[in-house]
Amino acid sequence: MHKILFLPFLQIPSGHHHVADSIKLQLEQFNDDFHCEKIDILSYGYGNIENFISSIYLQWIHKLPKMYSTIYQLAAVKHSNLNKRFQTYEILFMNVFRHLLQDKKPNLVICTHALPSYLVARLKKLQLWTGIIINVYTDYFINNLWGIEEIDYHFVPSKRIKDQLVVHGVNPRNIFITGIPVHPLFKQKSQTLKKEQQFSALLSGGNMGAGSIFQLLNRLMPAGKVLYRVLCGKNDKLLQHIRNLNHPLIQPIPYIHSKEEMNRLYDLTDIIITKPGGVTISEGLTKKIPIIIYDVLPGQEEQNLNFLINEGLVYHLDKWKTQEKIEEEILTVLQSKKQEMINRIHHYMTEIELEDPVPFITKILGGRF
Repeated sequence: MHKILFLPFLQIPSGHHHVADSIKLQLEQFNDDFHCEKIDILSYGYGNIENFISSIYLQWIHKLPKMYSTIYQLAAVKHSNLNKRFQTYEILFMNVFRHLLQDKKPNLVICTHALPSYLVARLKKLQLWTGIIINVYTDYFINNLWGIEEIDYHFVPSKRIKDQLVVHGVNPRNIFITGIPVHPLFKQKSQTLKKEQQFSALLSGGNMGAGSIFQLLNRLMPAGKVLYRVLCGKNDKLLQHIRNLNHPLIQPIPYIHSKEEMNRLYDLTDIIITKPGGVTISEGLTKKIPIIIYDVLPGQEEQNLNFLINEGLVYHLDKWKTQEKIEEEILTVLQSKKQEMINRIHHYMTEIELEDPVPFITKILGGRF
């Protein structure tokens, strides 16, 4: 029995969890000998305080975005030093992590968030734990908190990140460009779908009530050339808001449990309008769908947006709050910029060295025993 421990952070339904869940599900389906478990270290060590901290975190982002952005830049982005110490985190979590690893005895730890990566790497450096560690980066940049030196393998989103790690002394043979991993189902086409008369846009970004999706919907004023489907996730307020709009060209989509259904929606879509969260973007790139960014949260999403714009992988709809005819700009992207964006996406996808990380992970474990 191979024990694999997945370590995101907090229980907010973020990209850290989506990536962990996707790889976990595939591993469990691949081999019955894999015992996979996903644990949030904050809940494990401090119980219900996680709910309080998650709430404070979300309120901080929404109510003081400039402050959050400034602090994030200083702490996680500027003065890049990928081999460093964070004493406060060690005081708060080191003993919790030691207990967790002694309790679960994993052969492999897969980190989809920087904090668990840093702490497991510290334990390994201090020879308090031995085992395989994989970093799976769920954004298009590496913040300073990630553990680096003691990490066995790095699954990175782009060549730029691979080059950055090599500069910091990581053996390139231990770095694999995977993109931000998505479920293999999204690499398949759904069965033949009926072509719709107008363009179809898929809107997302309101799952946790975050961002400006309510304002965007109120200002859209569809003229008949685009059908807007809005992913509401578990945001009942957003779902009800769209139903109250009662507009035939703005359709709410409740929470989708099935990846097959999500894949079908992507295959019906001509363009995605979203925020620069790593997983949504990665799924869109995998499906070769042009992407418009309409809003960005401070911190990670700002860094993601910088990368995506520099690579020409998205179109930034940054003036919609003051312009009158938003749909005209969306149509311009669809009619004049779509093929160029698809070409850029194809170029980005040619960098991928490891399309499916799961067989590689099974090979690592097989060679360990």
